[in-house]
Amino acid sequence: MATMSNLFIKTQLHIHSFPKPQNPHFTTSLKLPFLPLSHQITRPTTRISSGLIDPDGGKLTQLIVKESERDLKKAQVAHLPKIKLSKVDLEWVHVLSEGWASPLKGFMTESEFLQTLHFNCLRLEDGSVVNMSLPIVLAIDDQHKSLISGSGSVALLDPGDNPVAILNNIEIYKHNKEERIARTWGTTAPGLPYVEEAIKNSGDWLLGGDLEVIEPIKYHDGLDRFRLSPAELREEFTRRKADAVFAFQLRNPVHNGHALLMTDTRRRLLEMGYKNPVLLLHPLGGYTKADDVPLTWRMRQHEKVLEDGVLDPETTVVSIFPSPMHYAGPTEVQWHAKARINAGANFYIVGRDPAGMGHPVEKRDLYDADHGKKVLSMAPGLERLNILSFKVAAYDKTQGKMAFFDPSRAQDFIFISGTKMRTLAKNKESPPDGFMCPGGWKVLVDYYDSLSLSETGKVPEPVSV
Repeated sequence: MATMSNLFIKTQLHIHSFPKPQNPHFTTSLKLPFLPLSHQITRPTTRISSGLIDPDGGKLTQLIVKESERDLKKAQVAHLPKIKLSKVDLEWVHVLSEGWASPLKGFMTESEFLQTLHFNCLRLEDGSVVNMSLPIVLAIDDQHKSLISGSGSVALLDPGDNPVAILNNIEIYKHNKEERIARTWGTTAPGLPYVEEAIKNSGDWLLGGDLEVIEPIKYHDGLDRFRLSPAELREEFTRRKADAVFAFQLRNPVHNGHALLMTDTRRRLLEMGYKNPVLLLHPLGGYTKADDVPLTWRMRQHEKVLEDGVLDPETTVVSIFPSPMHYAGPTEVQWHAKARINAGANFYIVGRDPAGMGHPVEKRDLYDADHGKKVLSMAPGLERLNILSFKVAAYDKTQGKMAFFDPSRAQDFIFISGTKMRTLAKNKESPPDGFMCPGGWKVLVDYYDSLSLSETGKVPEPVSV
């Protein structure tokens, strides 16, 4: 059986479309942006096209300079004021450079920042609207503001002081952190992970401008071969002759409930008349909070899921989404969906409480579990993307496997939360048979075992994928 390392081959991209029959199972909607909820029209629709969806703005905005120009750009860096990027800043350069945020051309200007913060979308020069729900900004302090004052361009260095990019046509504006946090998360409560990591101690100014990224961003962690850009993903989908691409965003190990959603999606798409729908299994690869399973271990677990046949490697593309995680619920899930449009997906699977987390102070969820999928069905700029909303999957004791929850026999189901799953793995206990493939569960147990070894002073064995 194929493994993840040989799933990707690149060819030329062709885009074509035709109308197709409606699907009575999935929740999709015809959306009228900027209208109140009471005026929204929601019904099954036939607006879905066969093939790859066009990127936002009509084309991918790729910001990596040509190889023939790289030496020139590196020489230019020597004569420019310099700003050292944080790890999260570098992840955003990666996101921007490959066109995930198309049509953005760099870190947001004040106009783009305000539109994102207050409208969750950007209006383009032709009057069209694209979704943009998360600010992609570069914060600087007073010292750097003084350093670059009067300069039209600045050089950006990675945490190791290597030149990464040049930011041109720069604009400096005030970084109102409280407003940014309140409008992104809906709260200013202390303890929000991304705020603590990237905003709380950042500078009081934001620096916008047009990016020229000198070389493709690489992390040299053994996982770079899985970090396919939107252009590379489009080539791979075309090579596989995909007539539909359905994306599944995750930051956790894959259990059989996830697999049920993905395999059932493909079955329904085939019933709708598609010939070769392809799954984009797209784990988030940027910043995550400390108690999330690290990317390397998650990728190893995903590989076992493919090896054990839970998902079909022939109809699955596994790739890493380079974005940092905000845990901003309905606001952030729009970004996750929008970015997959740029990768060619025309379907996006959404479940319970996407991009959510527990309240950092109170003992409750930060967001309503259903608001993410409701917001996606109405979000301006996402009209072309078909949102696939599923009912909850849980462990069915009568069948000995994960199944869609049936309220009429609720006593037959067990809900195994992420906390419960982590507790079982830490204690080297097994979940019910059918919850997760054995190979994938062993990876999870090994991860928590490695933490225990680290705490006792022993060095865990390196993990390879």
